[in-house]
Amino acid sequence: MSCPYCNTPAELVRGDVIYRGRPELHAKRFWRCAPCGAHVGCHAPNRRFGYDGTQPLGRLANASLRKAKARAHALFDPFWKSGRMSRVDAYTWLARELRIDVEACHIGEFDEAMCNRVEEICKRWMFGPGPG
Repeated sequence: MSCPYCNTPAELVRGDVIYRGRPELHAKRFWRCAPCGAHVGCHAPNRRFGYDGTQPLGRLANASLRKAKARAHALFDPFWKSGRMSRVDAYTWLARELRIDVEACHIGEFDEAMCNRVEEICKRWMFGPGPG
């Protein structure tokens, strides 16, 4: 994995390297670009899905993109976490609204512009009838 900001190869590190003050993250794994500080967490090991604990949760992200992804998740996740719809249905709806394939609809892979679109779509639906 190469950093999209500086093209430096990313390194696999433990959470204590990135989040020294967050002991609950110390044992987790992250891909990190040391020169620019971009990073992304890893999926937990899971035999069912073939994860060995090194698969990234998305793309390497700088501080600005991490904030944009957090905002997008904060607005989008309640659609499915509330039980209003299933997670699959929520992502299918979001993909349709974004006019992208559902297979490509992963906030962890989005850039800032796409995260901003997620925010706009979710805000519009929060004050309307909702997805579905």
